[in-house]
Amino acid sequence: MNNLNATKIQLNGDSHKIKTGDSLEKLLNNLKIQKNKVAIEVNGKIIEKRGYESLVLNNNDKVEIVHFIGGG
Repeated sequence: MNNLNATKIQLNGDSHKIKTGDSLEKLLNNLKIQKNKVAIEVNGKIIEKRGYESLVLNNNDKVEIVHFIGGG
């Protein structure tokens, strides 16, 4: 991926490059993360699952992905 087609985001505190124009859902697919097993915050706002496909990530966005873990 060259810099013309890349966007840099912060993912769980680390720098991460994605393709310019990628949605939050595309990011999850690329990371092989099931959207029904996570909660996601972008720039301090919790994003509802139905908004993952329409939310396009922008340069310097801060994405936090929290995985649900079962236990007892």
